[in-house]
Amino acid sequence: MITPSILFLSSTTLPQTDIPQQFDVLVVGAGAAGLYTALCIPPHLRVGLITKETVSLSASDWAQGGIAAAVAPEDSPSLHVEDTLKAGAGLCDRTAVEFIAQNAPSCIQSLVDLGVAFDRHQGNLALTLEAAHSRHRVLHAADTTGREVTTTLTTQVLKRHNIQVIQKALALDLWLEPQTQHCQGISLFYQNQICWIKSGAVILATGGGGQVFAQTTNPAVSTGDGVALAWRAGAQLRDLEFVQFHPTALTKPGADRFLISEAVRGEGAHLIDNTGRRFAFDYHKDGELAPRDVVSRAIFSHLQHTSSHPATDNVWLDMRPISPDKIRHRFPNIIQVCQHWGIDVFCEPIPVAPAAHYWMGGIATDVSNHTNIPGLYAVGEAASTGVHGANRLASNSLLECIVFGAQMTRLKLANLPPSDVCIPIVRELDLSEHQWQTQQQKLQELRQNLPCLVWQSAGISRLESGLTAAISTIKSWQQEFNNLPLSQFLFALKPQETIKLAAPDMVSKLQLWAETRNLLDIAYLIINSALFRTESRGGHYRTDYPHTDISWQVHTLVLGNNWWKSAKIDKCSESAEGK
Repeated sequence: MITPSILFLSSTTLPQTDIPQQFDVLVVGAGAAGLYTALCIPPHLRVGLITKETVSLSASDWAQGGIAAAVAPEDSPSLHVEDTLKAGAGLCDRTAVEFIAQNAPSCIQSLVDLGVAFDRHQGNLALTLEAAHSRHRVLHAADTTGREVTTTLTTQVLKRHNIQVIQKALALDLWLEPQTQHCQGISLFYQNQICWIKSGAVILATGGGGQVFAQTTNPAVSTGDGVALAWRAGAQLRDLEFVQFHPTALTKPGADRFLISEAVRGEGAHLIDNTGRRFAFDYHKDGELAPRDVVSRAIFSHLQHTSSHPATDNVWLDMRPISPDKIRHRFPNIIQVCQHWGIDVFCEPIPVAPAAHYWMGGIATDVSNHTNIPGLYAVGEAASTGVHGANRLASNSLLECIVFGAQMTRLKLANLPPSDVCIPIVRELDLSEHQWQTQQQKLQELRQNLPCLVWQSAGISRLESGLTAAISTIKSWQQEFNNLPLSQFLFALKPQETIKLAAPDMVSKLQLWAETRNLLDIAYLIINSALFRTESRGGHYRTDYPHTDISWQVHTLVLGNNWWKSAKIDKCSESAEGK
């Protein structure tokens, strides 16, 4: 195999080096899950850490609120477990929840030891309260906790001699050994070349898929890549219908849907409507601090009844009940972003509305991150560990990345046959401007239309007729995508082939193609899963089935194009949503 030349980039300029034909482990994704997982892999193993953008551009980096752990004297892992189960609306795996809660304190200490500078109060770790927590247990670094964690982890990763960071690289597909179906690597696009990289294990830590929705707090890189790759390779998926819509995303023309942290409401901010009334108590006894799905639906329902343009209108988040000193100390980033958009949080409320935030479903894994495909693992938002159930408890997501990433210290690789020594077939793909223009237009059209379709059919409120129609449309779009000349060429790619792309600036072209493919796949998966579950629970709400049904206290399982129910889930708390 020809070894392509790769330039490793970071905040400092690193020397140019080559990608070997084989790594011991490939980690795909460089958010908190990927970075911490790479650090936890035994140091004698050679690790390739792949990210399609940079190591600082991930949903983890955008995380504001914090990371949950029972470290206070008045708290305990058992209370953390009960809060998680209640938020999960009956679908949590108690074993997984107990595992994460019990391991949380030691993992927090690990982060502190690595240099993560959590806020402190009188020398102790500062803790705040977030929705559905019964105790103050959320650690934070002002309102940029995710950035603090990922920046620290990135610094540590760049010090490790066994880890090679490969940025601006795109994983296209998993590579399975034909006889055993063991995952043995990936096909990788980088610097105008597609090649195949072998490894003893592949760990998917690619985050969520918020970009499949028109309104999302996720960054542009969150296109569901890992879930789509795994599904196409035959991995079992779980609970894909459960999407958490964060209730308070900045809603202003021209602005990104910047997340206004739940910690703001935890510190005392009020949700108000145009009349200044705190309406959230009309929908739940806990008002603004009810579970996220309840608050999101409260806003959605309130706008349906009070606004002439409910799809685009907003309610208001009033931070003025919080003392100005506390706002300055806890939320400097929110102050700065709001100021950029002409909002003075000290004098006026912030316009907010719900947006897709977190995907509870994903690749089905056990507590050791195994999938049903030998040699394939998943960590973080791309995985379905059983912790989050139907509705993730606030600030359990960063915790999940760390606790389950730490499991990779126990990674043992199967004995793989040595990498084949062969001269690859090298072909050139010429995408001249004329050839590309028509295909680009079609891809951009799909990228524009797909999120709108998914938001309308499978957003906060879902209905059978809308879901069925959306599935039909997505199938036709998938066929159009598959018929593109570029798709036909790349689908025919074989493992022994290295493709050199003749045209310049192919990075954006291949990324547009690959992300559109993945978004079409996860849209198909989410909407089919939403149609399959004929009840409302957690982050999944059906107007035609508005109540929680005990017969649906099961997981939705997906393999290929087959959907089925798991066995009934026991040992879980029922929903605390007051339905």
